[in-house]
Formats: sequence, structure tokens, C-alpha cells
Amino acid sequence: MRMRRKRNLEPRLAACSDLLLARGRPCLNLKEAAQNYRALLDFSAVFGNDNAVHLEIGCGNGGFVAEIAKRNPELNFLAVEVCSNVALTAMERIREEGIQNVRFLNIPAEILPCYLPEKSVARIYLNFSTPLPEKGREKQRLTSPRFLAIYRNILQAGGEIRQKTDSRDFFEYSLNQFRACGFTVREVCYDLHRSEYAAENIVTEYERNFSERGIPICRAVAALVG
Repeated sequence: MRMRRKRNLEPRLAACSDLLLARGRPCLNLKEAAQNYRALLDFSAVFGNDNAVHLEIGCGNGGFVAEIAKRNPELNFLAVEVCSNVALTAMERIREEGIQNVRFLNIPAEILPCYLPEKSVARIYLNFSTPLPEKGREKQRLTSPRFLAIYRNILQAGGEIRQKTDSRDFFEYSLNQFRACGFTVREVCYDLHRSEYAAENIVTEYERNFSERGIPICRAVAALVG
């Protein structure tokens, strides 16, 4: 079901313009844009410091990025969300809570190379990405080889991807793709809330709904070595 357009969407987005670094796509063809368009961000200018940058792809309503940014004021956070309606909710949350170390990209993940310099991101979070189990949609999965190639390009040496998902099948697919694409996989668990990593985990509303229904949460780290 298509989400109903928020009332006064454009004026409300304009009111968050200081948080929104890019919106939409520079041209209709995403592949052409990713290959040819560049408007690379200067993180020092954006955040006013040289702190490490972490990236969440698919930030939803902003619950995760808001909490992790508050816990880690010494880090900078970029949150990517393709849906303007959803991105607005996240931005208004960040503004209301007065969080200073978060900025947003309202763009498809395919065009991250248009805006993020090579080797500029220390960590990527993939929280409950849509599994897209249909065989014909594999290329659209956020852990498919084409997306992992993008992440390799923007991650620093030693950088990592942290994934959480409620889909066991998608998790197994992701682990296989991480390894096939040269990432070192560690800290793999199939029931996060009963694991040694539970204490540091940020439980979002979305995640809590799954957990309360008895669905275990899978979690892993994929590190880029060299």
C-alpha cells in the first residue's frame, strides 16, 4: 500500500533544509547518475568537525539513528531514506530532540557514490532492510553484490557493515554475499536479544514488534579488511 502523502510535506521538508543534504535523483537513470554525477559532501563543512562518519541506510522513522547519535556525540551520522514522507518523520524527530550530529540524504541507495567520497565512512548500518525474497529482485536487496560494491567504495579500510534482520533466509543470503565479496564476517548470532550483544543493542519500535511476536532477530558484522 502506498503511504499517503503527509500534509504540508514540502513546507515541512523546507523547514528541515539544514538537516537535508540531498533529495531525489540527479537524473532518471540511476546507473547513469551513480557513474557520472558527483556532488561530493565535505563532512568537515557539514558537521563542523572531523569526527568519524557512520551511515544508516534505510533509517525509517529515525528511532535508531536518534538513539545512537545521542549515545555517541563524538561521532557523526548520515541517515539515508528514499521515501520523503518517512524521511520527514525522522528529520522532525531529530530536530525536536535537538540532536546535532545527524544529517539526512533523501535519495535511493544506488546513488550514494554521487554524494559520499571514497573511503569516507567508518561504519554502515543495515537495520531490517526489506528482504525482497523474489528471485527476480535479488539485485535490489541491500546486501546484493552490486550494493556491496558501493559499500566497499565508500567504506574506509577496516570499516564495517552491521546488519540486523528478522528474516532468517535474508540473513543467510547476506552472510554468503558478504563472504563472496571479500568481507570478513564475525559476531554472527541468530537470536540477538538472547545473545552477548543484547546489552548494547538499540531496540527500535519496529524491532520490538517482531520480538514480541516471538520472531528472533539475526545480527552480524561484516568487516572490510585491507
